[in-house]
Amino acid sequence: MKINTLGRHFKEGLKNIARNGWMTLASVSAVMITLLILGVFILLAMNVEHMANVIENQVEISVALDLGIEEEEISQLEKEIRTMDGVKSVVFVSKEEGLEQLKERFGKDAYLLEGLEEENPLNDIFLVQAFEPQKTGVVADQIAKLSKVEEVDYGKGTVEKLFMVTNWVRNIGLVFILGLAFTAMFLIANTIKITIYARRREIEIMKLVGATNWFIRWPFFVEGFLLGVIGSILPIILLIVGYQALLDNLTTSLTISFLEFLPLYPLAYQISLLLMGIGAFIGVWGSMMSVRRFLKV
Repeated sequence: MKINTLGRHFKEGLKNIARNGWMTLASVSAVMITLLILGVFILLAMNVEHMANVIENQVEISVALDLGIEEEEISQLEKEIRTMDGVKSVVFVSKEEGLEQLKERFGKDAYLLEGLEEENPLNDIFLVQAFEPQKTGVVADQIAKLSKVEEVDYGKGTVEKLFMVTNWVRNIGLVFILGLAFTAMFLIANTIKITIYARRREIEIMKLVGATNWFIRWPFFVEGFLLGVIGSILPIILLIVGYQALLDNLTTSLTISFLEFLPLYPLAYQISLLLMGIGAFIGVWGSMMSVRRFLKV
């Protein structure tokens, strides 16, 4: 296609938007409202997914070593654990460090632990994390078979229930997003169809005077694209401003570790591109589907 022809189609698409003021307003409004609702649920789903990942990544395996273990044996055991399939990280916590951490937890009552430094009853431990949190149990079972390992604990039973809940949350969020996306496609496309239906005579006349199908389609292609992009701008602004206000309020009121919301950036760029892309795609798709039925003259 020549540059001049493409420019003509773009200008014609802009003229169509300006010429059909009320229908354009109706289409843009439908895009705005639908994408705003969809954007809210996408932000919610992304944050729920993030929180689920944060919770899962806090799962670790506590490997208690035999009380009489030597330093050389500790180093050898650490190497064995690190080379296991699925092991992400291994952190050694000596019994002296463990005692200090225990004192910190006791706070004001730390004096109750005085005198334990000479005959420390605690075990040296390894804190192990798996690359895939859902496979923590498998990794724990492998570590339990090693020599010089007294006990392995990762919250068996509770952890499996936790993973089941996070998977359910992810699946429910995905179903909601897909349902809303299809609803958005239906509402926006049908609104654009009404806009084009009002101009069916124009399409029929162009067809009768010899215009090709693609010559007729291109201005509507541009129009649908612009309607989708323009309709996505306000929802994007509202979502970014609203999300920033939400983060500011939650920062001062919540201290729960797993309620860690995604930072505004790069989330703002991601949601902007996503909503603009969805709006443009549905606008073009709705226009193309609507024009097609009037090309059969």
